[in-house]
Amino acid sequence: MPVLNDQTIVNVITFFIPFLFSLCFHEYAHGWMAKRFGDNTAEVMGRLTLNPMAHIDWLGTVILPIAAIIMPGLPLFGWAKPVPVNSRNFDKPRQQMFWVALAGPLSNILLFICGLIFWYFVRKQNLFVPTEQFTKVLYIFLSLNLFLAFFNLLPIHPLDGGKVIARFLPARLEQWLEEKQEFAQIILMLLVIFGVLQILALPVMWVLNQSIHLVESL
Repeated sequence: MPVLNDQTIVNVITFFIPFLFSLCFHEYAHGWMAKRFGDNTAEVMGRLTLNPMAHIDWLGTVILPIAAIIMPGLPLFGWAKPVPVNSRNFDKPRQQMFWVALAGPLSNILLFICGLIFWYFVRKQNLFVPTEQFTKVLYIFLSLNLFLAFFNLLPIHPLDGGKVIARFLPARLEQWLEEKQEFAQIILMLLVIFGVLQILALPVMWVLNQSIHLVESL
């Protein structure tokens, strides 16, 4: 059994705070974009908010991620409750669902860029002297948002990428994929369990390190 010592608790907090905020911002972005196109379902259901309690899925947002931190070797994987969207409220459902789906990954890219700007002012402009722990949290924030953007753009249902690519598929094929989402979910979970998705970490870390190097060279 893992020992919950002080360092383990610090590791959990260091990871969990940026993880929770990034997930909530991602889901908020879906609801915000849907409202812009005329669907206020998320707002009516109290999901158009950054309050983490509105988006937490206790298994996917809390239990599994924390277990992965406490017990190294478990796949680090998690999710929040999807924001409800009713495409029947849209004027052009296929086109507008494309943007609603894309809003999630784009929100993480936005947070990544904001994090890089903050990194620049802290590290290059001496906004303040960061502690080692603060720098670690900021690095985790950057890597998490970049990974969430890359991961959610995978063209697999029920990920955002599956809905993004659906915009360019024949309507019948799109409907078939929607109906077979449970099988896609099983495939996705198997990919996570067997570590196949760890391959995604390679381009994520390359982009992250190149971005930080560029910022620090300015």
